[in-house]
Amino acid sequence: MHVDLDTLATALYVKIDDGLRASPQLNRYRPEVGLVPKITDAELITVAVLQVLLGHHNETRWLRRARKDIGHLFPYLPKQPGYNKRLRTLAPQMTYGIAVLAADTDLWQHPIRIADSTPVPCGTSRTTAQNSDLAGWAGYGYCASHSRRFWGLRLHLVTTVHGLPIAMALANPKADERDVLVDLVSFQPNMFSHPDGLILVVDKGYRDRSTETWLNEANITVVRPAYRNETPRPGKTLLHAVRQTIESVNDTLKDQLGLEHHGGRTTAGVTIRILQRILALTATIWHNWHTGQPIMRSLVAYDH
Repeated sequence: MHVDLDTLATALYVKIDDGLRASPQLNRYRPEVGLVPKITDAELITVAVLQVLLGHHNETRWLRRARKDIGHLFPYLPKQPGYNKRLRTLAPQMTYGIAVLAADTDLWQHPIRIADSTPVPCGTSRTTAQNSDLAGWAGYGYCASHSRRFWGLRLHLVTTVHGLPIAMALANPKADERDVLVDLVSFQPNMFSHPDGLILVVDKGYRDRSTETWLNEANITVVRPAYRNETPRPGKTLLHAVRQTIESVNDTLKDQLGLEHHGGRTTAGVTIRILQRILALTATIWHNWHTGQPIMRSLVAYDH
């Protein structure tokens, strides 16, 4: 089946709009008398996803370009201040959209999950670190894979072996990764259950005897690197086979979806911009699955 940006935008809008209509708790109160928004929340979320897929990090430039690129789909597009203000209030709706799209495929029922974290830089100067509204939530951390220090947050992401996001969290770089993992499983238990038991592949940052015991009690088998003084663990072949998946997912988020160029300067700003990128990746995989594409995580049909 032929796929392009227009078909993805149309399918995504319909899915999000139907989901929001079926979930009154996600619809903000509006008085019966007054101005009616010219663009709905579902339309705005779809426009935000297209912004990321087309590689526009600057909202002002994006809205100027969008009138030419997607004006045939969205006759009305707000100006940048209104777009930014509305978008920052849509974190619950975007989070809901990610879960709905993931559950609308068979991929999330796969018994293997992969957990990893990646840096999300939020500033490069000491002045920013001291005066930013993110101070206290963001902090200094170290990225071992790139041998660099950064100031910002860590994105903890759990995906299927296909790269489909299942659960995510933004945390201070100094936060214990094992505690974050336990919280992710505790807050979304339905995403970490399988009739035959779940296999969770993690790196050394998440390994801990008490954490592994807790996960085993939740019917989750942990596959992790062995300690130096530990005998080889079962699942070593699986560990090497699927670890590349989460690394490539992080590369997709950074290189193609601009994760490190989010431009957020406040808690709400950073949150919504990260959710934009997670939702864009989820929507791509969801649409590729429904249209029978051979590569689930391919953005080629939508990034131009």
